[in-house]
Amino acid sequence: MDVIVNARNADLEGTLVLPHGAKGIVLFAHGSGSSRFSPRNNYVAKTLNDAGIATLLIDLLTREEDLDYDMRFDIMLLAERLQDATGWLQRDERTKDLKIGYFGASTGAAAALKAAARLGKTIHAVVSRGGRPDLASIQELGKVSSPTLLIVGGNDDVVIELNRRAFASLACEKEMKIIPGATHLFEEPGKLEQVAIDARNWFSQYLG
Repeated sequence: MDVIVNARNADLEGTLVLPHGAKGIVLFAHGSGSSRFSPRNNYVAKTLNDAGIATLLIDLLTREEDLDYDMRFDIMLLAERLQDATGWLQRDERTKDLKIGYFGASTGAAAALKAAARLGKTIHAVVSRGGRPDLASIQELGKVSSPTLLIVGGNDDVVIELNRRAFASLACEKEMKIIPGATHLFEEPGKLEQVAIDARNWFSQYLG
């Protein structure tokens, strides 16, 4: 269902899916230039829904803001919007009792980890797909307490190294998975499916 999430200075458009009996919900943070209609994130969301996990895919920028290229890389703003969306989930009658996780792609991964560092135990799990967790500071990464999974394509050399550095700064329960033969967008046959399975297993473990 389409929803409007009220942030502190914007109304954000989202898509909420609530499988019957869900005990957890995953909030998606898209990468720069993407949106809640991202086919890759929607594929992952569908896999989570089939496993009984609720999802909220949300545009962290309004349509007008997204026209400003610099705003797409404003990690501080994106993290604040994620925090606002998390508060919305905690207040809404449909979702207030669900454990919350974050799924971040590209720059959205940095926003997810920055928000998770601030919200502590409120966030029960984080998954990064082809993310840029290095765009969160070392200090912030060290404050993340949510179990965190970093997924990177085996042929995405630069991003692998950036993830390794961020991984070393994480003090939480953590795992890094490199998917052989995958490039940054996991467009090769079977690679996005593997991302979705890994994310499903991680969230199933920590969201119940």
